[in-house]
Amino acid sequence: MLPVSEPCITERDIALVNDALKSGWISSAGMYLDLFEQRWAAYCGMPFGIAVSNGSVALDLAVGLLNLQPGDEVIMPTFTIISPAQSIVRAGGVPVLVDSEPHNWQMDAGQIEAKIGPRTKAILVVHIYGHPADMDLITDVARRHHLTVIEDAAEVHGAEYKGRRCGGLADISTFSFYANKLVTTGEGGMVLVRTPEHAERARSLRNLCFQKQQRFLHDELGYNYRMTNIQAALGVGQIDRMDGIVARKRAIAAAYAEQLRDVAGIRMQVEEAWAKSVYWVLGVVVGESTGVTAIMLADRLREAHIETRPFFLGMHQQPVFQKMGLFQGEQFPVADRLARQGVYLPSGLTITDEQIVSVTTTVRESLK
Repeated sequence: MLPVSEPCITERDIALVNDALKSGWISSAGMYLDLFEQRWAAYCGMPFGIAVSNGSVALDLAVGLLNLQPGDEVIMPTFTIISPAQSIVRAGGVPVLVDSEPHNWQMDAGQIEAKIGPRTKAILVVHIYGHPADMDLITDVARRHHLTVIEDAAEVHGAEYKGRRCGGLADISTFSFYANKLVTTGEGGMVLVRTPEHAERARSLRNLCFQKQQRFLHDELGYNYRMTNIQAALGVGQIDRMDGIVARKRAIAAAYAEQLRDVAGIRMQVEEAWAKSVYWVLGVVVGESTGVTAIMLADRLREAHIETRPFFLGMHQQPVFQKMGLFQGEQFPVADRLARQGVYLPSGLTITDEQIVSVTTTVRESLK
């Protein structure tokens, strides 16, 4: 079975993990943890990094920094993984959804202003599938309405918006370092912030809100969201290889584009002129005129031992939120079409040109 994605771990990565083990610092403190936080924050152009156990809890911390009151609203895209929405709901807030752009699949920034109300506190941007959202439009709206902007940059390691790296474009940003990401620590995540006040509070919330002067006296309920020094050691070496990792992902996308350019009914994600995508996944949308849905295409590829994944299902379609009475009667036609017709193809760093030809040949045959 040709998998959708796989990490590329080198001998140096293994050596760094072994060094962390030998140091005796295997838990939530140590040289590699500090180094990983500092270097990833610097890579993204942010002053402070707080490493955590995964990308979902990074969003919990980021939303926690908003100090939401029950009923406060956060605007976000409907087309995303569930993590941002559940972080808002768990904090007592209400997600307010916008639809997607039809070509680059990002949240439609032009819809945001109409969604702002008296309880709106923030805009949570999710950069989708390796391509950045249109941050200038989003930050302009946020400034005029005095809103905080959070970037969920889990899918855009190394991607750029107008020459600036994603994760460094907002007040707060979050990352995932899950095994299918461009930089992986197996599980893991990070929150990046601009102010020392946010950094101090995020570190406190991450670590059960222990106090420096009197450790077991707690003024606030925190969490155990800590990353280990071993995980951080695995991530450190990959930062040195980011240019090569990004170049390889872009080369894979270019190879797919060449092979699929004459296939009627297949469309890849459009890379805007202001963006440098890292093509975290190689997504394609099947034209509805073909009579083939994403599920049908995935089934045919599976028969050829080619693994795929479906696109996200919009938050407005999630039963867990419908049971809460959220998003009743709301319609998001672009997100619905992407969910119905979108699938992503194998594009891990180790995929070969021959395998790309095999996948695209099967796609072509599957649409006949």
